[in-house]
Amino acid sequence: SLHRSINLIGANMNESQSGTSMEEALTKRKVTHTLTSGYSGNFFLIFLVIIVTIASDHVRVPNVIVMVGLPARGKTYISKKLCRYLNWAGIKTRVFNVGEYRRKEETASDAIHGANANFFSANNEDALRVREESARRAMQDLCDYLDSSNGTVAILDATNTTKKRRKMVVEFCQERRFRCFFIESVCDDPNIINANVTDVKVNSPDYKGVMSAEQAKDDFMKRIDNYKKQYEPLDMENEGDISFIKVLNAGRSFYVNQVNGHAQSRVIYYLMNIHLLPRVIYFSRHGESEYNRMGRMGGDSPLTPEGDEYARALVHFFKGERVQDLRVWCSQKIRAVQTAKGLKQVAAHVEYWKALDELDAGICEGLTYDDIANRYPKQTEDRMKDKYHYRFPSGESYEDVVARLEPVIMELERQGNVLVVSHQAVLRCILAYFTDRPLDEVPYIDVPLHTLIKLVPRAYSCHLIFYTYYVTRGIWTASEAPLTLSQSPTSSSPIN
Repeated sequence: SLHRSINLIGANMNESQSGTSMEEALTKRKVTHTLTSGYSGNFFLIFLVIIVTIASDHVRVPNVIVMVGLPARGKTYISKKLCRYLNWAGIKTRVFNVGEYRRKEETASDAIHGANANFFSANNEDALRVREESARRAMQDLCDYLDSSNGTVAILDATNTTKKRRKMVVEFCQERRFRCFFIESVCDDPNIINANVTDVKVNSPDYKGVMSAEQAKDDFMKRIDNYKKQYEPLDMENEGDISFIKVLNAGRSFYVNQVNGHAQSRVIYYLMNIHLLPRVIYFSRHGESEYNRMGRMGGDSPLTPEGDEYARALVHFFKGERVQDLRVWCSQKIRAVQTAKGLKQVAAHVEYWKALDELDAGICEGLTYDDIANRYPKQTEDRMKDKYHYRFPSGESYEDVVARLEPVIMELERQGNVLVVSHQAVLRCILAYFTDRPLDEVPYIDVPLHTLIKLVPRAYSCHLIFYTYYVTRGIWTASEAPLTLSQSPTSSSPIN
């Protein structure tokens, strides 16, 4: 793995950074106590509610994340990946890509496809007006999104390479009481830059169908040169009062300044765990268990003979795949441990995670769907209305499972080749993260028994291959397809 270093400059993780100081807060508490002495209890409660409401509003300030950097430095990659993670974690986030606004601008023919490096020259005043107007419209939409209470975080994906542009963005956010955080992607590694230009930019809508691959690459390198002439990196001397992180050479090192609030802290934590190295992640439910066969939820039953056969087939499959440095992560439930037992022959490491255990069905553990419908009709109705947020009495919801899976996601982002042996609800949550599925679809993602899912992360998406094992015939079949959804809560097998 890459050695990473971080230089924390003036980092302040306290919410009080952008508001009152700790001393002022303590003074206010004393004043509040003094003012309410001798008054009725109702007055005190009203005053307390006002203070709590103000504090709550202060903590829940919308965040604007602003990308900075030259073209082909991975800004859009970071934006989309970060958006996917925050939405999966329940923080409503949307990306506003200024390039997409520019391509919709009808007042300049060059802007439609951007297939002309001169359009990005600092001396092209007409094009500069178009680009500024595109940025203005993106920021207005960003503002509407956050003001509407539909979102918590907005990501402005653009180069923002000049101090003047960044100052304008900061003032825009301050006027609207948004918290502003910059992410600058800096890269001087020619291999990373060349790979990004070749793999991503040649297929950009700016060039697709307009130029050949070689012409597009040549024009794009000229575009980068135009941006270099006006590029002013973030620096402590002139911009030390703003919050930012510099990501150097695709995460080899970081430089962090003035962190404010929970959302920014989570963003930094996430950025420090992702990498661009090629890898493969495999997912499999355990083999068929006795409770699977009986249609019962959860429990800790062992495998059936068919489940044992699938476990042996998995070992033979990976002997044929010869995956380098394969790590196996397994739930601590008996049926998962039995499934992964033979994989020690082909894996470099086998680890057992409590976090990978199945969703806890609480009082419904060990029951069939019919049992639950008969005994708990109200709970059954509530679950049908909102399966993602519904929490089993004395158990968990899908939302709870996502929360406990966050350390697993972080480790999957850091690692190389991994096989995860777990359960239906857990794999639904993990696959939803990698494939960017909305949260309301999570409980309906189809994860069949005796199916191995191979996921290959790519720049802006993931490639999926499904390997299905037929126990009676002893053969594997392979198919490339997106994830499918069950038609209803009862059309997929019970949680096991």
